[in-house]
Amino acid sequence: MNEPSQHLNAMRAAAPLVQNITNYVAMNVMANVMLAAGASPAMVHARGEAAEFAGIASALSINIGTLDDEWADCMALAANAAGSSGTPWVLDPVAVGATALRRHVAARLLGLGPTVIRGNASEILALAGVAAHGRGVDATDPVAAAEAAARDLAAQSGAVVAVTGAVDFVTDGSRAVRIANGDPIMPLVTALGCSLTGIVAAFAAVAPPFDATVAALAYYGAAGEVAAHDAKGPGSFQVAFLDALHAMTGAKLDAMARITAA
Repeated sequence: MNEPSQHLNAMRAAAPLVQNITNYVAMNVMANVMLAAGASPAMVHARGEAAEFAGIASALSINIGTLDDEWADCMALAANAAGSSGTPWVLDPVAVGATALRRHVAARLLGLGPTVIRGNASEILALAGVAAHGRGVDATDPVAAAEAAARDLAAQSGAVVAVTGAVDFVTDGSRAVRIANGDPIMPLVTALGCSLTGIVAAFAAVAPPFDATVAALAYYGAAGEVAAHDAKGPGSFQVAFLDALHAMTGAKLDAMARITAA
């Protein structure tokens, strides 16, 4: 696997156009995060253009956070179009275990072959069909509890699976690594997890899925550590985090990244 700086630099050089079908809560935060990182976000979800746009985008991210039947259909149309055009796409199965609707939509999208699946431990366990203890969008399962399920899900789906938490776990079913970057204040800011899915998609536009996911998570966590150093709380952290994403250099990322084989 290459150093994460190579993928960060490649992403910034390409400034990939990333289509994001995400939730209402996350749109503004996610767009700002992706712009700060160097990508070009587009929040395109309408039935009349979602599939067409997926055919021209560099990558697609799908987040089922604020779900309804109309958006579910548009997500499937975009995912199918991405698959047909060879466009990488990332599935974020938010609170998938909470309701029958979420389980149905997530299963439908899983069947369309996501390139990467990113979720917390409870979401990955639920998507894999294993009993989980999620509370809405919050995980109450530790990352370690979902590692075996993540390996199985990756092997069965063909996707790279990322379980994010205090120490992230990424696997393609055969290889696996842990990424220990990040800061405890990050979960206290709404939509940062959703925004990470867009960052993974941006990296996947320019690098192989496994390498892209690992580099994206290391980059995001390292920026969080930088931002937390001077932040006084969640409010000032949000501003500092955008600045840290923008200012992060490849050399600093390589020096900060804590990636180990699992």
